[in-house]
Amino acid sequence: MDGIHDLGGRAGFGPVNPEPNEPVFHSKWERSVLTMSPALSIAGVLNIDQFRGEIETIPPHDYLMSLYYEHWLHAFEHCGLEAGILDTEELDRRTRYYLENPDKNPPVRSDPALVEIIRHVITQGAEYRRPTGKTPMYRVGDRVRIRPDASPDTHTRRAGYTRGCIGEVVAAHGAYVFPDANAVGDGEQPEHLYTLRFTADALWGSAADPTVVNHIDVFEPYMSPA
Repeated sequence: MDGIHDLGGRAGFGPVNPEPNEPVFHSKWERSVLTMSPALSIAGVLNIDQFRGEIETIPPHDYLMSLYYEHWLHAFEHCGLEAGILDTEELDRRTRYYLENPDKNPPVRSDPALVEIIRHVITQGAEYRRPTGKTPMYRVGDRVRIRPDASPDTHTRRAGYTRGCIGEVVAAHGAYVFPDANAVGDGEQPEHLYTLRFTADALWGSAADPTVVNHIDVFEPYMSPA
């Protein structure tokens, strides 16, 4: 999907200024939102690619003016509504309640087993490598071109700034869940994943620093022989 979220290579947004000594969370509610992601995944409400796809539907102005974890909350609400575990009346009712009672704490639920699963996913990550009978099309050393056509209207991991660019395969990782299919409910459809090496001028043009290279992980369907 082409959208404001895909900022790589875009000009006019100014420098990235990291916050000195930035805390992990700026507010307590952000901590709760972080734990919602694995919990909702375990419950079958969404997967990682549906989650990312929902964030990409946020209108550009709202995306730029909202906080990082507000993007997450947007995705959880929309996926929860689609799954039927939330309804708009309930969301409105709870929002009004906490706006009127800002000192009230949310309900507490004790589920030690779920907490351990969530802790593992957050600290160790989830496994997305999958078996496949497909033979990889490319080997280390091959030169390939990223498909130049426009992105689909749904989620993809093919970064806009790489379209049409030529790089070299430097690693082959095996097959992984294919985000484009997984995001729209078409199953995992594993595809081979590679790391490509791009020179700066291949991505940014002749004015780029010739000493800079970029390494980008790319799925096989995004590529063609150069």
